[in-house]
Amino acid sequence: MSSPHVLVMPGPAQGHVIPLLEFSQCLAKHGFRVTFVNTDYYHKRVVESLQGKNYLEEQIRLVSIPDGMEPWEDRNDFGKLIENFLQVMPGKLEKLIEEINSREDEKIDCFIADGNMGWSLEVAKKMNVRGAVFWSSSAALVALVFCIPKLIDDGIIDSHGTPMSMQMFRIAPKMPEMNSRDCFWAHIGDLTTQKIFFDLLERNRRAMMAVNFHFCNSTYELESEAFTMFPELLPIGPLIASNRQGNSAGYFWREDSNCLKWLDQQQPSSVIYAAFGSLTILDQVQFQELALGLELCNRPFLWVVRPDITTDANDRYPEGFQERVAARGQMISWAPQQKVLNHPSIACFLSHCGWNSTMEGVSNGIPFLCWPYSADQFLNERYICDFWKVGLKFDRDESGIITREEIKNKVDQVLGDQYFKARALELKEKAISSVREGGSSYKTFQNFLQWVKT
Repeated sequence: MSSPHVLVMPGPAQGHVIPLLEFSQCLAKHGFRVTFVNTDYYHKRVVESLQGKNYLEEQIRLVSIPDGMEPWEDRNDFGKLIENFLQVMPGKLEKLIEEINSREDEKIDCFIADGNMGWSLEVAKKMNVRGAVFWSSSAALVALVFCIPKLIDDGIIDSHGTPMSMQMFRIAPKMPEMNSRDCFWAHIGDLTTQKIFFDLLERNRRAMMAVNFHFCNSTYELESEAFTMFPELLPIGPLIASNRQGNSAGYFWREDSNCLKWLDQQQPSSVIYAAFGSLTILDQVQFQELALGLELCNRPFLWVVRPDITTDANDRYPEGFQERVAARGQMISWAPQQKVLNHPSIACFLSHCGWNSTMEGVSNGIPFLCWPYSADQFLNERYICDFWKVGLKFDRDESGIITREEIKNKVDQVLGDQYFKARALELKEKAISSVREGGSSYKTFQNFLQWVKT
């Protein structure tokens, strides 16, 4: 009997590709064949970032289909992207499944769709392929999405998803309190984009109802209330490459591994690691204030500065900044983040609080300084600071700026109080125990392997 064949489709964003590709690596390690289907645009970026690296298991094949947009068009215009891919991708995906299934020894045993690509399960169902859903976010966020009908009934949002007021609410007694900002669909672009995204969420939610497996890159130990509230949701995280002694893949930029040699030269628990994911954009005033804040801390720092992180690419750093910090600061365009956070020299993680970054920091026992930018990042910040108590929030001044003095103050607080590190190490043990034999995520994974094989 040939080994099982799984088709996997992530959402078109780096924070969705990385954990699903890691999940695919785990499947491949257990003898499964995986066809991983990105959009053409992101497939090209992933392949380029992997050049010269043997990071993928040999049973994984990377393929792609068009997203309906031209290569030069802006994929951060989510309204346009969604409208285009809904027109083009269902037909292309159907054709891909047909083509794969026409080869006798290649037939697909299961299709795994990203939660944001739930519409693709309609295609799988039409093609008689069993489906599963993978969520790259927190269980709390998934619970929020599935509570949308109740939020409408309770008058928290209207039928288009727009918050009715700035009220606080809870979707379960012991979950983090939420406010309208956590209705992430209402904070993406203009009103037209928000409506398009909300309609997509509703379509995805309906398509996912009949699916047997709903995976979430989280653990029962970290989010017991959310998993209790939505028992169909199963923990599968944290999906970290070091759990299988491998390398993480799926980046859209080529990583600068030289920073690991620089970290080797630093004292244990001395370095501030600052990274803001793949989408955060800072205006020039805030960017410069962050630079001056890192300088003011007078500690070693490793700062990931994407080429497109600020609105002004010219003279982005304050005058003389690079020369003044040259002896203790490193600015790089992209980092091998999981390896960085696992390095003994890292003291704290100044983060945008994307869920992957949150899981990676927690899994390495690193305290946080939280700088959320959009979407679910504010909810993740509340988990980090208010629920798990492994980090601090920044306060903004009357102009909405996080000042250099505020940065220094919060860095000093987190690194000056051993409580944060002790809590972070406790949380690390809870997270990692879930993927060990007998843990909740380990059991989910084993059950899925058996289900696909039957």
